[in-house]
Amino acid sequence: MMADLTLPASGAAPDAATEGVWLACVECGHVLAPFESVVYRCPDCEGLLEARYADAPTFADFEGRGVWRYAAALPFESGVSLPEGDTPLHRVPRLESEVDVRTLRIKHEGMNPTGSFKDRGMTVGVRVAEELGVSRLACASTGNTSAALAAYGARAGLETLVCLPAGKVAAGKVAQASLHGARILELAGNFDACLDVVAELADRGEAYLLNSLNPFRLEGQKTIGFEILERFESEEGRFPDRIVLPVGNAGNTAALYKAFREFVRSGALAPGDVPMLTGVQAEGAAPMVEAVAAGRDDIERWEDVETRATAIRIGNPVNAPKALPGIYETGGTAVAVSDEEITVAQRALAREGVGVEPASAASVAGLGKLRESGEVDAGEDVVCLTTGHLLKDPDAAVAAGNDPEPVRADADAVLAHLRGESPSGGGGLSGRLRRLRGRLGR
Repeated sequence: MMADLTLPASGAAPDAATEGVWLACVECGHVLAPFESVVYRCPDCEGLLEARYADAPTFADFEGRGVWRYAAALPFESGVSLPEGDTPLHRVPRLESEVDVRTLRIKHEGMNPTGSFKDRGMTVGVRVAEELGVSRLACASTGNTSAALAAYGARAGLETLVCLPAGKVAAGKVAQASLHGARILELAGNFDACLDVVAELADRGEAYLLNSLNPFRLEGQKTIGFEILERFESEEGRFPDRIVLPVGNAGNTAALYKAFREFVRSGALAPGDVPMLTGVQAEGAAPMVEAVAAGRDDIERWEDVETRATAIRIGNPVNAPKALPGIYETGGTAVAVSDEEITVAQRALAREGVGVEPASAASVAGLGKLRESGEVDAGEDVVCLTTGHLLKDPDAAVAAGNDPEPVRADADAVLAHLRGESPSGGGGLSGRLRRLRGRLGR
């Protein structure tokens, strides 16, 4: 049975609410106080929880910049901030023409403080941790969550523990968590195994879990949806028809759908104007795509997952019960793309000056594939979400980019080389990059 994501009537709040905020189970409807105790799942049925509000936001309720511009739709007026949000919605005219859609914009979440969308969730999640009085934060991560948690935990002066799948996390992300002072544990197994361990530690009261299983993480992430609608409507005079986004743990899909539901509830967005949510996964880690293709309400866990897009190398998307209704109810879809298609899309974005890590480029790769199949029409206005910065995975950037060309330190030699009159050597930085590509098997 599909999760019940119906929002309450405006102004209605249960006795458990604190200043118009409460938690509700998306499976059985059980209601909980938001800050009375640490809770991640429904105590009655183990279903996912969702933050609910007595009043739904309208565009007129927002002021300021960044994530906390949307405080009227969040559990607090402000949080632990670096600051975050207010990311660019790039125009990409050459790519727009190549894909052949009416409008293509790129929402680049890699421009957040630690280089990914995870900062939006952490500014809210760490503020909730402070409210609950916890002393240790923890997460499982493919890299971006650990970087964000370490930074925001450091900002709040809280101990941070991150569990990573050994040998499966890009170097740039490990470096961030390390420098921000997190305790880093490398566990044998994949991301899903790491999340199992962290969830057990959280259940024992040893740490406050800040993966997207935590409902307050998604409250910060839903502001991506608010920003897209505001900026696109302001600059294009209409709302986008479709939003295409990478899917790992499915938190953003769930979060954007929640943003749209809240706007529909308040009347700020007509039901017919809700963008179609379209998820993209790597072929080697595509349980959501498999579920959508079969029309199922749940996913089947993939034990073995592999893709060079490390940020979406996840076989058991914890937010699938919230995300699948978002895809189905908005008329969206899901598609899997190959690692090669992801790399091509990463290069295409780079040619427009937009530098992203491989997982981010999956959205553009998926759009291209759906456009070729005819599932996306030429007349559509589309926003592709890119979730992390190019420097998150420098090895992948090296593998996808051009080789430096060794030339003598002489202006005439440089000009001759540019005219193609001198041979390229294999030493120096060029040779080192080629050797690195060889080790990466690319």
